[in-house]
Amino acid sequence: MELRLLDPKTTIGWSSCISSLPTTGSINVLNEPSSSTKLPSFYVHSSKGGSKVVSAGLQKNPRKDLSRILRTEAAIMNVENKVNSKKHKQLWPKAVLEALEEAIKGGRWETALKIFALLRQQHWYKPRCQTYAKLLMMLGKCRQPDEASLLFEIMLSEGLKPTVDVYTSLVSAYGQSGLFDKAFSTIEDMKSVIKCSPDIYTYSILLNCCKKFRRFDLIEDILGDMSYLGIECNSVLYNTIIDGYGKARMFEQMENSLTNMIESGSCVPDIFTLNSILGAYGNSGQIENMEKWYDEFQLMGIKPDIKTFNIMIRSYGKAYMYEKMNSVISYMEKRFFSPTIVTHNTVIEVFGKAGEIEKMDKYFKKMKHLGVKPNSITYCSLVSAYSNAGRIEKVDSIIRHVENSDVVLDTPFFNCIINAYGQAGDLKKMGELFWAMKERECEPDKITFTIMIKIYNTHGMTEAAHKLENMMITAKDNLGIKLIGC
Repeated sequence: MELRLLDPKTTIGWSSCISSLPTTGSINVLNEPSSSTKLPSFYVHSSKGGSKVVSAGLQKNPRKDLSRILRTEAAIMNVENKVNSKKHKQLWPKAVLEALEEAIKGGRWETALKIFALLRQQHWYKPRCQTYAKLLMMLGKCRQPDEASLLFEIMLSEGLKPTVDVYTSLVSAYGQSGLFDKAFSTIEDMKSVIKCSPDIYTYSILLNCCKKFRRFDLIEDILGDMSYLGIECNSVLYNTIIDGYGKARMFEQMENSLTNMIESGSCVPDIFTLNSILGAYGNSGQIENMEKWYDEFQLMGIKPDIKTFNIMIRSYGKAYMYEKMNSVISYMEKRFFSPTIVTHNTVIEVFGKAGEIEKMDKYFKKMKHLGVKPNSITYCSLVSAYSNAGRIEKVDSIIRHVENSDVVLDTPFFNCIINAYGQAGDLKKMGELFWAMKERECEPDKITFTIMIKIYNTHGMTEAAHKLENMMITAKDNLGIKLIGC
């Protein structure tokens, strides 16, 4: 997402924006605001697939970070502008390589491939497997398997022999798009190349992809393949398998994998194993099993960490066992475990989903009294709770609170407030927030469109719903907008 500097002289507060926008008719509720409309001067983050939903990075960026980002953007644009020019075949190596590295880090796959094409035109260019491996790994994360295949063919045409890292990156590119036939075919190709057999890192990536797509039917085949090649499972692989089975609620397989881990003799359960198993049972409401395994791991000498306590707090809260939830918090304080923002957000979310508005408000005040700054996730939980309780006036107060804070707004937060006003029947504000979101380059995702289409259809506004459906299709096809889940 590109940054835009906002002029404080031409911007106003967000809550003012909502109330000052011109009134629109119900049919024209989705009309884009006129150029004279002033929009809020907030920083925003856009969500991407796997949406990394940020909690730690929700405060305003320091000036030096902004300056660095702007310099990086300028450098990348400068190199990218020279891609289609025949004059630029003797560029300074440092500039091109740094621009390529930054584009790869930022996941800007189109820009990275353009810069790489420019790099290949330079008189000083020498093909390197490491460069191809980085590009292939990036294309995997961006779910571009076709581009990865083409890039691999280009590498072969340059006379390079693929390394283990290159093949592993190609496996990742296929696996992260769910193309397991191609991923396994690539592994078979690796076996046929001298000194290029798949290693534990290759299989670790493949297992993670199986976990992501819930292809647990492939796990035994992968483990058998590893055994045939003499590759032993390490703790990371066992934890990946245990976590995957746990999240899929395949508890028997999860416990069997834990048994295999212990009996292997070379791997021992650790804090990650503990948290995966407690999380699996806790999220499914099996509190007794969660407590049983907590005691078992204590006997193994594995001590809980802050994440363990957060898991237990969430689990007890979801089961309405508030006394036990409070006892965990008290235990943390006695053992000098300082509650994190995640801990506070968990408690607020638990009370909010249970409709315990007073308890939620009380804990929110306690959180602020302790000096813990709320973030976007905190406000999402508050807004959702107030909306479900029909307390839309409290949502207005949250908006005013956010306006006076340094919180950076993201797509999930906008989705929460759009849904809140939509559920309350205030379609005017819902539409205004949608345009405010777009104007601040906070990208709407599939959830944004789904919420608004459903609400418009509920109110019989089929024309507005149809307009949004067309916008969603356009956004989906537009390379500049990534829709989560599309």
